[in-house]
Amino acid sequence: MFNFEKRLTDIGGQTILCIGDLMLDEFIYGDVSRISPEAAAPVIAVNREEMMIGAAGNVARNIAALGARCVFVSIVGADAAGQLLKTELAKQNRSIESHLVVDRSRPTTRKLRFVSEHFSTHLLRADWEEVKSVRPQIEKIIIRHALAALPKVGAVVLSDYAKGVLTPAVVRAVIERASQLKKPVVIGPKGNNYSGYRGATVVTPNRKELSEATQLPAKTREQVMIAAERLMRTVRSKAVLVTMSEDGMLLHVRRRAPIHVPAFSVKVRDVSGAGDTVVATLATLLALGADYEAAMRAANAAASVVIGKRGTATVSAAELRARILPSATLAPEEKVVFDWRELDERLAEWRSQDLRIGFTNGVFDLLHPGHIKVLAQARAACDRLVVGLNSDASVRRLKGNGRPIQGEHARAEVLAGLEAVDLVVVFEQDTPLELIRRVRPSVLVKGGDYRRDQVVGRDVVEAQGGEVIVVDLVPGFSTTRIVARSRARKRR
Repeated sequence: MFNFEKRLTDIGGQTILCIGDLMLDEFIYGDVSRISPEAAAPVIAVNREEMMIGAAGNVARNIAALGARCVFVSIVGADAAGQLLKTELAKQNRSIESHLVVDRSRPTTRKLRFVSEHFSTHLLRADWEEVKSVRPQIEKIIIRHALAALPKVGAVVLSDYAKGVLTPAVVRAVIERASQLKKPVVIGPKGNNYSGYRGATVVTPNRKELSEATQLPAKTREQVMIAAERLMRTVRSKAVLVTMSEDGMLLHVRRRAPIHVPAFSVKVRDVSGAGDTVVATLATLLALGADYEAAMRAANAAASVVIGKRGTATVSAAELRARILPSATLAPEEKVVFDWRELDERLAEWRSQDLRIGFTNGVFDLLHPGHIKVLAQARAACDRLVVGLNSDASVRRLKGNGRPIQGEHARAEVLAGLEAVDLVVVFEQDTPLELIRRVRPSVLVKGGDYRRDQVVGRDVVEAQGGEVIVVDLVPGFSTTRIVARSRARKRR
């Protein structure tokens, strides 16, 4: 089973080769409140403009955003749009090594979209392009760049937007050499004739493309399964991954039962470029050694992130981890603080939002229902709860050499996994007084084994207008008693 938590941190060591059609995506956003007096057309009052690297270039951007390195091969025209794309890609030279061949016989593909911000609707798209296969001399240069890169990459993406870069000769040369080197090849397909992709590792059509390529219906899940099986036999691929928008994804691997994963429930802002994210994530995960199902699940998660953004977007490794892994898995790195300077930053952020900050503390060696009650009631009394945790050295001084049973990192991780806890701060002192002075909480909470006048930091909190809450204990629960009973049983 692929370990997402461990392996996603290894993405930085991967390099992916991406070859395909490049275009300049431009977006003009504005408000529409009237119809032109000159014609029956809406007037857009422009608020802002964005320019992005699109098509196969967006695949390269997604690979880089995930943290991997990308070798990118494509063509541009000898024009301003082509120069702009070269300049933008050059800015990312640490993560994208681009080989852009200039073809003077064609313009750089450019797509301009006018978008109503209020309705999140595309009003109009203008295209500048010339669809034709590249000339033989350009084709040879593309193949030369691709074959030179293949030995040093972990996977290949052929991103086909049917603008002419991926000629039959280019596709065949790359797939054959990648097969010899045992490098997975992921296809972002176009058109209705997939015979040129024969021998690729994974082909990733959407439902409409699958139906057109196989001449079979693909409305229901069962129909998609049948069509995917036919496509896999036709192109002799190892797998077919079908993207089905709100219905999720279906993976058909050779000689295995199809696997369906539902789409994440997210607010869709823009589906532009989601397919680019899918192939980029799929290739990156396969390069990491993930199996097809794990790679699909990662691609499904990545797509759910980008469709929640406007424009041709990318997904970062952190966003992918947050979407794939359960919150408890991510909690330690998000909630546990050893450096108090980081504590100061969190407190400043919370105070800027006028959030009520609460504080409690303890050893929390063996978490039990009494702890849960204190933490839950403490969180109910504030907007953000900071938990002070005694360090291992502090616990030994307070409890003796037999304690703690669990180290500070383990205790902090368990606390961080609780919904009631917003931040865990480890302190070295015998009492939390110095930490309380640093936090300056509005609410200080302790368990009922303390009298109000015994609560450390009470005077500090009350002097600044805060309150102290003592929570009744849950009878029969005490870490010291649990440890004593356990040791007594061992002696019997």
